[in-house]
Amino acid sequence: MGTRKIVRAAAVQAASPNYDLAVGVDKTIELARQARDEGCDLIVFGETWLPGYPFHVWLGAPAWSLKYSARYFANSLSLDSAEYRRIAEAARSLGIFIALGYSERSGGSLYLGQCLISDKGELLWSRRKLKPTHVERTVFGEGYARDLIVSETDLGRVGALCCWEHLSPLSKYALYSQHEAIHIAAWPSFSLYSEQAHALSAKVNMAASQIYSVEGQCFTIAASSVVTQETLDMLEVGEHNASLLKVGGGSSMIFAPDGRTLAPYLPHDAEGLVIADLNMEEIAYAKAINDPVGHYSKPEATRLVLDFGHREPMTRVHSESKYIQETLDQPLRNKGVQALTNPAQETEKSLLQEPS
Repeated sequence: MGTRKIVRAAAVQAASPNYDLAVGVDKTIELARQARDEGCDLIVFGETWLPGYPFHVWLGAPAWSLKYSARYFANSLSLDSAEYRRIAEAARSLGIFIALGYSERSGGSLYLGQCLISDKGELLWSRRKLKPTHVERTVFGEGYARDLIVSETDLGRVGALCCWEHLSPLSKYALYSQHEAIHIAAWPSFSLYSEQAHALSAKVNMAASQIYSVEGQCFTIAASSVVTQETLDMLEVGEHNASLLKVGGGSSMIFAPDGRTLAPYLPHDAEGLVIADLNMEEIAYAKAINDPVGHYSKPEATRLVLDFGHREPMTRVHSESKYIQETLDQPLRNKGVQALTNPAQETEKSLLQEPS
């Protein structure tokens, strides 16, 4: 796998649907069709492309922003839904890989999700942003270590991060260490707090995407969205808060392993595709000079520990665990906590077992 010398990729810069999943799925498929018509093997969408980034949580008090919560939840994407299957079928029929960013609905919770769908319509991986940024935590749950994933594909080894995960050195290194060749960088629009927070600007965050390529010696496909007047109207942006969110903010780009930009930037308020050919042989040249997980590393001085351990909120256990719990209850009542040291370890082992 991953033997292609040239991969043609497209980074989307477009207005996300205004919390309307059905419209968003239609637009996703249409953009994928445009990319395929341009000869692209891969199309990349930004953070929460579906159903759009929840800017409402940045524009007012939590009690005020709650009025958007039900609509946002209802229009978020479930990976076992008909909407997802439409996108997967489009990937298959068009013969194009789709890297999707979305608000993932799972049970009663939402997560900042990304997934990669193959040109055969297969779900190659899905992941969740490990730590939502600032007030995003009022909307989204957190991911796990298992979401720091890089997998082998027909395009090469592909991984992904969302937004300010690109400012998390350890998360980045976790992907570098899995020998990423193509990195999916999902971003929202950069028109939020443009007068108040330079750290949220396109200049800073595209620099983070560019540095990712240089540090990891990989191609980085950075996709973002565009805010429209229709979005501002939906979110009741007016004179009282006009400086908080503005029209535009698009900044999508594709970076080479040496940090070069491989296409022109589009105007910040324009919709379109940023397209480039990725010459996979360039990775070898970059790694010959600097491979921070190989010849340029110093593991005896610094190294990363990546713990893939995971706990679900509910775990089915063997019936034998009832006996173990009964043996634990007695020392707890009669001998105190000290007596629990070894039995607790046995209980932990039983909880990790799969049901028979």
